[in-house]
Amino acid sequence: MSGHSKWSNIKNRKGAQDKKRSAVFTRASKNILTAIRDGVGLKAAIEKAKEVNMPKENIDRLIAKFEARKANLVAMTMEGYGPFGVPMVIELETDNKNRILGEIKLIFRNYGGNLGENNSVMFQFRRVGEVELENNIPEDKELDLIDAGAIDFDSNIILVEPSDLDSLVKKIKDIGLEVIRSGLVLRSNNPIILNSKEEVGKIMDMVEELEENDDVINVFAGFDYKKV
Repeated sequence: MSGHSKWSNIKNRKGAQDKKRSAVFTRASKNILTAIRDGVGLKAAIEKAKEVNMPKENIDRLIAKFEARKANLVAMTMEGYGPFGVPMVIELETDNKNRILGEIKLIFRNYGGNLGENNSVMFQFRRVGEVELENNIPEDKELDLIDAGAIDFDSNIILVEPSDLDSLVKKIKDIGLEVIRSGLVLRSNNPIILNSKEEVGKIMDMVEELEENDDVINVFAGFDYKKV
């Protein structure tokens, strides 16, 4: 969902089982809500939630809550800088703009960041299609994927121009690879380079806290990690 899947291994230090389960459930919930909004993939999203042992009552409650709120939901985008000057974009749907603004401001403040005005950060990102696979991309399949429109690879993540996303997903499935998630995301044009796992960990803590908010759909953070 947030374009930061490649950093999940670094966050293994946060290994408490309940924390991991909460993060897994949060992701499954976001996938279900995205499927409802998009009008496609709901059955697959629910099956994925069941695979990570998300209780049926949680799924039913999530869907019922969304249905009760959807008539009053308004789409919003917030932009700002997190710790270490990392640019961040948050996509939301809310039924209370003042409440969510206060909640997001508080998270930024707690991590030493600041919310900015519209377009203060967005110009640093580009929108691309992103496909996440169950496993790493086999080298012998890369040429086939490039022919189908893939423009970059990163472990189990494939990037593609937005207009080629649907055809790439079809190609991936045709050659027998399992897709976990696909959709449009924001990628930084010039990511901030972080120099330690601790810095990455702080950014990821902030991303996770933002994602736990029911009104937050996506969080995009423009950073990369340089081992020293």
